[in-house]
Amino acid sequence: MKKIINKPGDFVDEMIEGIVLAHPDQVKIPGDDRRILVRADAPVTGKVGIVTGGGSGHLPLFKGYVGKGLCSGVAIGNVFSSPSSQQCFEATKAVNGGAGVLYLYGNYGGDVFNFDLAADLAELDDIETRTVLGRDDVASQPKERKHERRGVAGIMFAYKAAGAAAERGDSLEQVAAVAEDVVEHTATMGIGLSPTVLPTTGEPSFSLAEGEMEVGIGIHGEPGIHRGPLETADAITDRIIDALVKDLELVPGDRVAVLVNGLGATPLEELYVMYRRAHQVLSEHGLSIEKKYVGEYATSLEMAGASISLLKLDDARLELLNAPASSPFFLEV
Repeated sequence: MKKIINKPGDFVDEMIEGIVLAHPDQVKIPGDDRRILVRADAPVTGKVGIVTGGGSGHLPLFKGYVGKGLCSGVAIGNVFSSPSSQQCFEATKAVNGGAGVLYLYGNYGGDVFNFDLAADLAELDDIETRTVLGRDDVASQPKERKHERRGVAGIMFAYKAAGAAAERGDSLEQVAAVAEDVVEHTATMGIGLSPTVLPTTGEPSFSLAEGEMEVGIGIHGEPGIHRGPLETADAITDRIIDALVKDLELVPGDRVAVLVNGLGATPLEELYVMYRRAHQVLSEHGLSIEKKYVGEYATSLEMAGASISLLKLDDARLELLNAPASSPFFLEV
């Protein structure tokens, strides 16, 4: 696999340097650790800070959502690896404006361990924290074990809502409650068509035969729930939408936000083909689509494939999604 990189070990640091050089009006590195990014105006006095984090390789996920009306800072790990507890703590200090800090990140063991340690360090430093985990991947666990699900592209909805709540001056408890509410009403499922290749090894993260697809695949190549011959775009979309509607127990008259997300190597044209079918099927279910997002929101390097996320809306959630937000990779005006 050909890649546009220099030394594999420098890949993450050079990528971060590029983001900061390209967007100095929006993000900055607050100290000596080059693996921490925060809003250009951080810390914002009197407002809740929001720190996310995780492994590299998923842009714009994690570091791409640092900005006004979104996250305040991010701790950045190596490709598909967790940031350290010290990096999570340093990001916490860098965004603390005196109103506490929300940790909002995906439900992965290493991330949970290190953010929990960072919370202990923050407590010793008199910084109050709360944690909400993105856990929207319906293929990773059945509904009765939804607290164990992986966090994938649907966490974007939680970033957006929690960021808007913090921006309007909500308390830490209120911002955490907003994030948890959105997580509870979000469901995602993905489809993989080809593996990602790790820059450090040059090897694929999993194998998939020519002409095969994997339904329910994770963003690190974790196994899904079905592997078989590649289906048509409509059949794939029908399969995903059916699972999401059932999981969220949606009924005619419900309102939803829809995210059709590319995993890194899928053309935007194909994502719109999927959105077309998703729109048709959701309308046939009697559901009202209030917000639509199509593009790359959570990737896995050059994995071919896509995911669809649904967020069940009410007036409060829709108001937060409609609030202004901006980052190097996201704009809502």
